[in-house]
Amino acid sequence: MKKGKVIVIEGTDCSGKETQSKILEENLNKLGKKCIRFGFPMYETPTGKIVGGSYLGKPEIFPSFFKEGAVNVDSHVASLYYAADRKYNIPKIEEYINKGYYVILDRYTSSNQAHQGSKIKDPDDRFDMYQWIDKLEYWLLKLPKPDITIFLHVPFENTIELRKKRKDIDEHEKSEEHLKGAEKAYIELSELYNWHRIECIRNNKLRTIEDISKEILKILKDF
Repeated sequence: MKKGKVIVIEGTDCSGKETQSKILEENLNKLGKKCIRFGFPMYETPTGKIVGGSYLGKPEIFPSFFKEGAVNVDSHVASLYYAADRKYNIPKIEEYINKGYYVILDRYTSSNQAHQGSKIKDPDDRFDMYQWIDKLEYWLLKLPKPDITIFLHVPFENTIELRKKRKDIDEHEKSEEHLKGAEKAYIELSELYNWHRIECIRNNKLRTIEDISKEILKILKDF
């Protein structure tokens, strides 16, 4: 039986997942909670380098091995790379869970479901993909399930504008079709799994980092 809590921060592209997960770690530590943060994929580890380079083709690692581009790789095949990265690195996370820590995860199994599910156009087949990944990672690989998932939502139109500020983008981020499909998948998943959804855009403007972080803390007030 796990002693700690797993908090997952998910979100569409440019929603500030990494920023908010870091701020949350700081805030919970200030409140006297034992807290630590991890992010997936873990690009500094062997499996993370396989995902970042061989599959995604991140410029700082090396070009993707898939000539057709990551967005065109079969969902089941791609899902196995991400699942392997979590399985390889999960022991270090479970150590903290067993010590009673609040473990914040910047992306998790839910990212796999959204980005790989987004490749599938038929709604029924896409739902089957969600369930296949759920079974793969939680049942077969026995990864710890989240206690709570917070979904940061930035609409596709705003993502495109925010993305212009980025210099180095991977194969997923280059494809507007993929980003649009991932947003749709994330919304479906947030409703399917009852995630806490935070709208990061208000009156067509990006909310401040502080404003969003306060809402996250409010969600976790009684957690």
